[in-house]
Amino acid sequence: MIAPLLKGLLLGFILSISIGPVIFAILKQSLTNGRKAGYIFVAGVSASDIVLLTICNLFTGFFAMALSHKALIAIVGAGFLLLMGLYTLFLKKITFEPGDQDKDKTMRKRDLLGIFASGFFMNTLNPNVFLFWFAWTAAISATANESNDALHYKLIVFGTCLLFVLISDLVKVLLADKVRSRLTLRNMVVINRLSGVIILVFSAALFYAALNYR
Repeated sequence: MIAPLLKGLLLGFILSISIGPVIFAILKQSLTNGRKAGYIFVAGVSASDIVLLTICNLFTGFFAMALSHKALIAIVGAGFLLLMGLYTLFLKKITFEPGDQDKDKTMRKRDLLGIFASGFFMNTLNPNVFLFWFAWTAAISATANESNDALHYKLIVFGTCLLFVLISDLVKVLLADKVRSRLTLRNMVVINRLSGVIILVFSAALFYAALNYR
């Protein structure tokens, strides 16, 4: 089935190039903490997409109810980004030793779990992601119902989309890892501050959007 495959690729392309806090967080994790941290963060984002997509397809009524409270969701998401941005900008300590740029940092399991959770919640609490999956699930479902096998149609579309986004995020981690060999302590501090500022900007944008939701 070429049509659902192409739709999945197009949907994945749109999602992978969407500018948001997640893309900057992926690059920042990869640059400052290493490739493994980048992979773990991407895994958290992918898990979030799968959960949201599953809710959209199986519990449309629940998801519609959630969207009716999108102002609250936006505020919670903005608060989460605000705390993360403030921590990144003012509290997080940057350490750098000779050779750090050539190897991944050694992290405990709870550190990796924290990175996974930050990726999961940053993606989940973004109302734009909610709206994206809800709108496209409705559109694809309407088209799928016209085919002979609606379930198979949707599996191809969304499976292709999620795979495309996952691969594109892994490529971002690999590209960041190539740049990491040129890092210095000064560069790492600048990257950390820039990441904090960007997250705070998205937090402010979400707060503003929440005030305008009806």
